Amino acid sequence: MGKNGKEVQFAHDSEREFASILDFYQIQWEYEPRNFPLIWDSEGKVLESFTPDFYLPELDLYVELTTLKQSLVTKKNRKLRRLRELYPDINIKLFYGRDFRSLMAKYGLNKNSA
Repeated sequence: MGKNGKEVQFAHDSEREFASILDFYQIQWEYEPRNFPLIWDSEGKVLESFTPDFYLPELDLYVELTTLKQSLVTKKNRKLRRLRELYPDINIKLFYGRDFRSLMAKYGLNKNSA
């Protein structure tokens, strides 16, 4: 269950598993609550943006899970650098596939979804 007790439609199983860990430890979370514009055209139209997977309000921390292939990880790293340039006060943690697999192993959860 997400914010306001509504069922959340996760994009990936890894996000569902991460939310389960947060729920188990009673850490409040929001799923994709904010979109950060990163690149605009000359008229101010947003051309590229970034939406982190989770926001943990008690920690004031955004979390992005990246369990995808390397080419997509590279693109996500570029977006994250741009986000940090434009929004230096935003705290964000990127979990790579190896980080996520380690987390799943630590908590005895499904390691195959990463």
